[in-house]
Amino acid sequence: MNAIVKVLIADDQPLVRRGLALMLAPEPGFQVVAEAADGAEAVRLAHEHRPDVVVMDIRMPVLDGIAATERLTSELPGCRVLALSTFDMDEHVVGALRAGACGFLPKDISPEDLVAALRVVRDGEAILAPRLLTRLISRHVTAPDRRAVPPAPTGAEGLTPREREVWRLIADGSDNSEIADRLGLSASTVKNHITALFAKLRVRDRAQAVIAAYETGLVTARRET
Repeated sequence: MNAIVKVLIADDQPLVRRGLALMLAPEPGFQVVAEAADGAEAVRLAHEHRPDVVVMDIRMPVLDGIAATERLTSELPGCRVLALSTFDMDEHVVGALRAGACGFLPKDISPEDLVAALRVVRDGEAILAPRLLTRLISRHVTAPDRRAVPPAPTGAEGLTPREREVWRLIADGSDNSEIADRLGLSASTVKNHITALFAKLRVRDRAQAVIAAYETGLVTARRET
């Protein structure tokens, strides 16, 4: 049997916190261990209760969700964070992903989607659809002006041609099976390339890899028409 998934809900709106908690109440595999009204309280309660997942509102007083996510992913590596946002194209979501969030949820998420998302994240995956991820990041992340500011070292210089190819496909929104089909590789080989790629780039997940691709200029944003 699967272990109980311990969840901490952080949102400055009491009705949102209660609503999310009530969604999870009938689910036998979940336990809401705490509710926080701001980012600082979320960090404190996470240290106290050691949740598996924190559902984190981005815009909160005292300490915002981005800063709280950065602290949690640094101080409690086993705790995974899902950013919570009213708008799916909120530029602040990129900040949360860069800080280590595993993805984001809209505040109007259905109970079924909330449960599914928490299960996926608890199992170590991200819940943000690849193409939605690239749309979001391409809109709000741009490469620096290399004539004015030298790019920070990212580990990209040490990538093999195949790893760079995999990275470009990830940034384009391809999932693992699509990458395998495009490159004529097995699924396990693709996973091995991605593991090596993440280690060299010093990123923890797909979202951070896509951000790095735009920041380094590997890919550029396509203008929407």
